[in-house]
Amino acid sequence: MKLALFDVDFTLTGKETLIAFYAYLTKKNPALLLHLPKAILSGFLFKVGVQKEKATKEMFLTFLKNTSKEELETLVEGFLEESLRGFLYEDGLIKVQELKEKGYTIVLTSASPEFYILKLKDMFDADYVMGTRFEVKDGHFTGKMIGENNKGIEKVRRLYEMIPEHQIEWKESYMFSDSLSDDPLLKLVGKPYLINCKKKNPKYPVLYWR
Repeated sequence: MKLALFDVDFTLTGKETLIAFYAYLTKKNPALLLHLPKAILSGFLFKVGVQKEKATKEMFLTFLKNTSKEELETLVEGFLEESLRGFLYEDGLIKVQELKEKGYTIVLTSASPEFYILKLKDMFDADYVMGTRFEVKDGHFTGKMIGENNKGIEKVRRLYEMIPEHQIEWKESYMFSDSLSDDPLLKLVGKPYLINCKKKNPKYPVLYWR
């Protein structure tokens, strides 16, 4: 099986989707701006090393705590149609379609929450989609992360949950990402690419998408 693996944020999109999701919701419900200081604090605590990514994301997402599953799905559908479609990279969409037509298995893998990342499956005609999982209990979003943040080596582990390693033709496979945090996957494939990388002497070939 030949894979075409795509990160999502800043690889297929021009913005960080979780921040964009929050910004979209504040326009619908300005009262959510009261959460902004907590959102900023969560990012600060992560940057200074006080808390790890798991705690940071759980803290950021407290504004959705106790939201019903049905309401969350409605909010996500609105975000995808009214916001996210407007900041997708056209070049990324073209590359996904090109590789799909060549028989590649399309995999989207993101550290962003799975409650909206999974919805990109139809938008990109992807075969597999995985993001960071969060708990829904008794029909309501709890904000608790299930397992680990889907980043780095965790993306490799999650991939093998879906596709057995021995089925993958790594030399013929692609990986596209904006960040070397995806090095565990980039170094496995025969065709690794960094998207819009600004570093001098990058480790992998660079593509510039808009």
